[in-house]
Amino acid sequence: MFEVAIIGSGPAGVSAALTLKSLDKNFIWLSGSAVSQKVARAELIKNYPGLPDVTGGELAWTFKNHCEGMGIKVTERLVTGVYETDGYFTLLAQDEQYEAKTIILCTGVQTVKPIVGEEEFLGRGVSYCATCDGFLYKGKTIAVLCTDKKYEHEIEFLAELSEKTYVMPMYKGYEIKSDKAEIILKSPVKFTGGMRLEKVCFKDGELLVDGVFVLRGSVSPSTLVHGLKVENGHVAVNRSCETNIAGIFAAGDCTGRPYQYVKAAGEGNVAEHSAVGYLAAMK
Repeated sequence: MFEVAIIGSGPAGVSAALTLKSLDKNFIWLSGSAVSQKVARAELIKNYPGLPDVTGGELAWTFKNHCEGMGIKVTERLVTGVYETDGYFTLLAQDEQYEAKTIILCTGVQTVKPIVGEEEFLGRGVSYCATCDGFLYKGKTIAVLCTDKKYEHEIEFLAELSEKTYVMPMYKGYEIKSDKAEIILKSPVKFTGGMRLEKVCFKDGELLVDGVFVLRGSVSPSTLVHGLKVENGHVAVNRSCETNIAGIFAAGDCTGRPYQYVKAAGEGNVAEHSAVGYLAAMK
């Protein structure tokens, strides 16, 4: 079991990981991407101390180089659920499970709102993990909403399992290699059903399905952690970066404005120290 699990590879996650490593803590760092794409794509950053007029790509490289120099690596797995289990937490990350005594959420701010019905039908027809839940839909009709080309292999996996697969790619240049996948160039506006999800609704029609897989680069904190307090779309924390759930801390953009890399890095350090203090109190 790990002492700490960090979720997210942005400045807050980098900061927390570097200090945990310097304190020789046993931790795992999980993210769908080893490098924060928000950082990497930034045009120019003028207010990061010690790095004047740095591009996002340069800052991302600096983060990566610093971490690798200390022997720190990101485990590239998208976390789709965090569950409290008798004094510790279980993290579901695609087809793997991890256990940790504390969690630091550094998931960033969600730029895309959940589709109406998405959270309501989670676990009842909506899934974020193809390899975890794909077998439940063998021989059935499913829809897949995908926001990134890197998940196309998961679409192909699902297409081979299901009887019918509707794919809604939310990006250009898709190359899905499956004769069983039908491309739908529409954006869903709502998921509906009864006890389970039954329909994907568009502005001009609907699809009857047994399930929907939503393949995004991240999952919102409130969806990740049941019962997590959220205010105005952000994780509610105090000055120690503590959430309303003992043992779970949050840092960076997910805790609210200002959305600044330097603020995120500072909060990552605060959250790490709070997690270490929490661990000490457990002994």
